[in-house]
Amino acid sequence: MSQGFTFSTIAESSYVLIGLLDTVKPMILVTGATGTIGSHLVPLLAESGADVRAMSRRQGFDFEDAESLKRAVDGVDTVFLLSAPGKTAEHDLALLEVAQHVRKVVKISAIHTGEPGFELTSSWHLPGEQALRSSDLMWTILRPTTFASNALAWLPQIQAGEPVPSYYGDGTNGVVDPRDIAAVAAKALLTDDHDNQTYTLTGPELLSTAQQVDILSEVLGKPLTTMDISPEQARTSMLAQGMSPDSVDFMLKGFEIVRNGGNAVVTDHVEHVLGRPPATFRNWAQDTLNTLTAKS
Repeated sequence: MSQGFTFSTIAESSYVLIGLLDTVKPMILVTGATGTIGSHLVPLLAESGADVRAMSRRQGFDFEDAESLKRAVDGVDTVFLLSAPGKTAEHDLALLEVAQHVRKVVKISAIHTGEPGFELTSSWHLPGEQALRSSDLMWTILRPTTFASNALAWLPQIQAGEPVPSYYGDGTNGVVDPRDIAAVAAKALLTDDHDNQTYTLTGPELLSTAQQVDILSEVLGKPLTTMDISPEQARTSMLAQGMSPDSVDFMLKGFEIVRNGGNAVVTDHVEHVLGRPPATFRNWAQDTLNTLTAKS
């Protein structure tokens, strides 16, 4: 357990008194607590003085075990809801079923949810979004775009001195730092200022894979290149890796959307919530330099 973190157990009080004004701090359940967003969100909440319950398999919680979900939400006031791809709708609805007593839910969704052409990701997230909107709960829905941290998947190529595969051609994404997603989530969880709002979270600029790799090359001080991968090459490679045909079709559809400019979206929602511009991909790369250089 990291120094300064205080995680409540199920048996502990749902509330703690903090500060001179004896303000009641709600217990906040963070699902996906050890993941890309949760690992940044938990310390932010702990530093605020909130009572945090971290939910993950490591803590013995399971979205597919109703009894463990009931234990997870026992005494909870507010929920950060992040469910894994594929079973997102099933897991969202399972938790919401046992969390009808809570006051607020902040849900991680995905950019373009509910829009034409995004039927698969919409099928993951839209049921949870609709359940929240039709409930009596307060809610905030966060729809992030491509994570800056997805670039960590390129570390094997960077380490081997090989070209980074580019599946999008010149297509661009408004790449977002997951730390900004966590910071926005913390604001929504800790205040009522963002209740009943839907935010599309992006970085401040549109970047292609080649532009991201150029930035990494500058930050790391080593030459890096990209190699364009055609849809046919991508299909063959993913099938050879054991991916199901349905999963391959989903991935290729996503590549096509980005390649054709369908994810070239930048919003001001991060700045609206945080009162500062979102981090750039270069900011993320510089702050993650030690990780990158240690593995490259």
